[in-house]
Amino acid sequence: MYHIQSVSHKILIVFYCNRISEQPITDFCSVIKTNSQGPVEKQEHYFLLCDVLPEDRVLREHLQQKRLEEILEQQQRERDDDSFQRICMFCNDEFNGNRSSLLNHMAREHSFSVGLPDNIVYCVEFLDHLQSKLDNLQCLYCEKTFRDKTTLKDHMRKKQHRRINGNNSEYDCFYIINYLELGKTWEEVQSEDDREMEDEDDDWSDWQAHPVCAVCLFCEQQSESMEKIYTHMEETHGFDLHKLKTELNLRFYQQVKLVNYIRREIHQCRCYGCQEKFGSKPEVIRHVMEAGHVMQLPETSTWDQPQ
Repeated sequence: MYHIQSVSHKILIVFYCNRISEQPITDFCSVIKTNSQGPVEKQEHYFLLCDVLPEDRVLREHLQQKRLEEILEQQQRERDDDSFQRICMFCNDEFNGNRSSLLNHMAREHSFSVGLPDNIVYCVEFLDHLQSKLDNLQCLYCEKTFRDKTTLKDHMRKKQHRRINGNNSEYDCFYIINYLELGKTWEEVQSEDDREMEDEDDDWSDWQAHPVCAVCLFCEQQSESMEKIYTHMEETHGFDLHKLKTELNLRFYQQVKLVNYIRREIHQCRCYGCQEKFGSKPEVIRHVMEAGHVMQLPETSTWDQPQ
């Protein structure tokens, strides 16, 4: 598996080892002197490498671009791979063909979403990593360990921990966004995306992967585009995503969290508007329609949680 920084660091180390052997380190390092007001024998010098230096910046950008090209090639291979075979980590259903079928199943049926298939790389290793945690009775979000599978399952359900922690850097290498820009975290890239979207009439067009990813929140209707699903949900179920986005002034990531929340509540047979519990999905959907709760949302703080 490709670690985000390891290869680049090795090349940089080799490069600067050669430079140090050829010329004084002060020629290409910033010098920081500590305790400058104290006795000479108490003073220490630290030499700082950074991309402020033109040659350092050029080298880092070259390495980052090369790394991104390799990652995109790997991602494309995974997209085209129809030999994928795996059993869902939450049930006994087996999936063959494209990885998106399993990822969409886990999001739709188990309210466990790791993101869109097109945003993920090294999917098999990612799933192996998650499966290993579950096999060790470890919560995927808070990483606490439990005595048995039943206790772990109850914990993840009650605490809404059936998700991964976006602040856990061990998952960074599985997401394309972390390879896009030199020296930027996914939070910084995401923040820039949000600012750009505030200036545009965004139609959620970025929120797409393979065609099977566009699935109605209230029935099994699928489409090759999100726009067709928007139209279907508005005309068939009276659910208007565009209206909610405008009225609540939702940023892109908030839109995703809202949709995930609604899908999760329906999967758990609970009305997302009034929190009433039902015995089956058809029952809760019938209630949502008949009670007029389709466009009724709880307080923003209920669904706008870190995920």
